[in-house]
Amino acid sequence: MTTQNDPADEAAVREMFAACREAVAARDVKRLMGYYTASLVAFDAIGPLQFTDRAAYDTHWRSCLEMCAGQMVFDMQDLSLTLGEDVGFGHYLVYCGATDPEGKTQAGWMRCSIGLRKVDGQWRIAHEHFSVPFEPETCKAQFELTP
Repeated sequence: MTTQNDPADEAAVREMFAACREAVAARDVKRLMGYYTASLVAFDAIGPLQFTDRAAYDTHWRSCLEMCAGQMVFDMQDLSLTLGEDVGFGHYLVYCGATDPEGKTQAGWMRCSIGLRKVDGQWRIAHEHFSVPFEPETCKAQFELTP
């Protein structure tokens, strides 16, 4: 059985992710964290193994953005959503990294799966999982793959 997302909910979630992308590009972690639930679980491509609260994830986002010198690159592609009345899930691909002052971009493609909750009428991210494919024989991350 195929169901359709409520158009208003889908528009709200897509607007939220556009705002998340803008917050990352602006390095505005405080604004970014406003789009997460207070009790979230997140898995990032960079350790530690998991984050179980917004404060820890806030600290992690700050350190990731500090690692990336220059203009941030955080380009989401192919956002797919399935939304219920107050929970939803989705996934997208993201080209993430930074362009240095000399114009050299150091970025790679990652995968992201998301779990969403509607809290007080607003969609928020309750679960986020970034990952990078790897070559099992060498354990080397495959950032060079493209969609």
